[in-house]
Amino acid sequence: MKKDELLVDMPVETIADYQISAKTIQVCLSEIVTWIRYGDSSKYFVCANPHSLEVARIDKVFEEALRAADLVIPDGMGIVIASRILGGSIQKRITGSDLFLGLSRLLADDTSRTYRYYFLGSTEDNLEKIRQRIAADFPNLLVCGTYSPPFRDEFSEEEKRLMVEAVNNAEPDVLWVGMTAPKQEKWIYQNRNRVNVKFIGAIGAVFDFYTGNVKRSHPLFQKLGIEWLPRFLREPRRLWYRNFVSNPSFLLRVIKCRLTDTNKTIDQI
Repeated sequence: MKKDELLVDMPVETIADYQISAKTIQVCLSEIVTWIRYGDSSKYFVCANPHSLEVARIDKVFEEALRAADLVIPDGMGIVIASRILGGSIQKRITGSDLFLGLSRLLADDTSRTYRYYFLGSTEDNLEKIRQRIAADFPNLLVCGTYSPPFRDEFSEEEKRLMVEAVNNAEPDVLWVGMTAPKQEKWIYQNRNRVNVKFIGAIGAVFDFYTGNVKRSHPLFQKLGIEWLPRFLREPRRLWYRNFVSNPSFLLRVIKCRLTDTNKTIDQI
């Protein structure tokens, strides 16, 4: 593809006062490839779901990280439902796994050069599994480095410095960050101007999905929009709040917005 073919306008729609991408995954991927090939600054994407948008209401830095993102994809089925309720055009969800695998295929198929990946997050053991699987699945991609940060809610300035230094020394084209939300989005937002990389992706559980440490729900559940159900049955204690508090709260605000004032964003409800 030529450069002018990749410079695609990406319409968005406003949901919960956030600009959510309303384009197909193919258009999203084309935009990302443009950033990687021709960009002169770090761009990043985040995944939007009802739980993350609810958490952002009480976490100011997380809210800023979501708003500053260059691409916000409709990861949760609740976002698709919200779009329909509000008369939007989002037809289907796009997951972090979709973008990770789709971009990897596109970059691996470009035989003009070898693109460099860096993985930040997870455990040393899982990072080694990622390295091995990338080599097997996408031999034209190079994992130029990995970093397993300390497992804690907040990093010290020295820890942040070491992470940034490690990434920059490796000179990647793409930085994948998997430290769970909202920690990963906040890290990217606070350090995006310190890392010398064209594109950064906050993909959380994809690190574990890709290596098989955590199994994604059957494709049928994904297609029906209830991928959350098998995961909830496996981990009810961890996921009950997301599914039975955050998601209903978000959709209730969407419905109120639709019924009371179509010109009002749901953050005002």
